[in-house]
Amino acid sequence: MTPADLSPCVVRAVRCAVADGELAAGAAAPERVVIERTRPGGVGEYATPVAFQVARAAGCPPRDVADVLARRLGAEPGIERVEVTGAGFLNFTLAAPSAPDAVRDALIRDIVIRDVRGGAVFAAPADEPEPGDEPGLRERVVRRSVLRLVCAQGGTGRDLPESLPVAPLARRDSDVVARYGAGAAHWRMLSVPARETPVFSDDLLLQGEGNEFFRVRYAHARSRALLRNADQLGFHPETGEVPDAPALLRALADHPLALEAAAHHRAPERLTRDLVELADALLDFQYRVLPQGDEKPSAAHRARLALAEAAGTVLAGGLALLGIDAPTRL
Repeated sequence: MTPADLSPCVVRAVRCAVADGELAAGAAAPERVVIERTRPGGVGEYATPVAFQVARAAGCPPRDVADVLARRLGAEPGIERVEVTGAGFLNFTLAAPSAPDAVRDALIRDIVIRDVRGGAVFAAPADEPEPGDEPGLRERVVRRSVLRLVCAQGGTGRDLPESLPVAPLARRDSDVVARYGAGAAHWRMLSVPARETPVFSDDLLLQGEGNEFFRVRYAHARSRALLRNADQLGFHPETGEVPDAPALLRALADHPLALEAAAHHRAPERLTRDLVELADALLDFQYRVLPQGDEKPSAAHRARLALAEAAGTVLAGGLALLGIDAPTRL
């Protein structure tokens, strides 16, 4: 069971509970359930408010719906524990995923991300120029990113409201694209909630640990450098067990949830936070990928390289959804 499997698993539990008479016949299951990481100090690893969606049609309190679903979901392989909190929130703790499963899922996403980077789905309309320093700049940047996120989840532009509530740039920041470059300026516009006004500073220009924008693009570049270095050493990525990368495996496994939540809430800042977490995990892991000293490349090195390649690909795709390029060398 991976985090991405939770949503269809919950939908199936609702349908089975209705079919078996545990929930009222009118309690239709939603097509998709949003699963999110539990906030710090919360219960379990992941949570969903699905019981509140179902409760009205079921004609009973959300807590009762959650109790029904918790009994069913607690028996699912891969779910270690299900707990109900508050008025009806379902909280999940998953069994530790195996490394091959996590790598496999990341590499499957590679296909989707290549489509994103190729522009087949998310290209801006040909008659609409890229935004520059002008009134309404931030609204256009946010709207484009939200559109890409919604389309990545199978939606269309028709799913967006006429306008999104976006705080404009401060008057003093009217020249941010010229001052910091489009990529850095867009990152800062998208990394805070749309209703808040972003604050710009020269830290966007720093190439170091204190600059999240740099860390994300640098982590992508490092993944590509690892592939080039491995090629020079005569070995290539192959999926396999990677027991020494729990943080990176978890970040990869959680990425589909971050994409879904960012699209559902129309909140690109959720994607930027996810990319920073993934980048930091990859930058910490990179030193274990290549052979050291007289070591010969082994199956473990090939598996670690596959994991680094997958992480880099996901970073590139995430940046593309934000409208930001991902250079292979920095």
